[in-house]
Amino acid sequence: MPSSTPEVPGTYVFDVAQSNRGYALNRLCGSLKDAANRERFSADEAAYCEAYGLSPEQREAILQRDWTRMLDLGGSIFYVFKLAVLDKKSMQDLGGIFTGMTTEEFVKALNAGGRSFG
Repeated sequence: MPSSTPEVPGTYVFDVAQSNRGYALNRLCGSLKDAANRERFSADEAAYCEAYGLSPEQREAILQRDWTRMLDLGGSIFYVFKLAVLDKKSMQDLGGIFTGMTTEEFVKALNAGGRSFG
């Protein structure tokens, strides 16, 4: 059966399949909204990952802060960003990472009206 999810080159489409795939990863990242969980995570990241039942690939992506891989493994930017904030990263920092730009280049592109796709 063909997928009903549109393919949009250069973007991550977060659909039901990705949501299911990334459930544990997104649950972990979402838990970081609470200060006590942020402290527990910071004290022992590997143990915290273990408690959430991440796949080995998800665990590695979290521990290595491989932001793009997190999205590949079903992470929702809305949840992954909670981890980025813990690392004092801005949405512009992540935007740069996801587009292969520096943060400064990404901000400059945004201020100029965004990226050109054609």
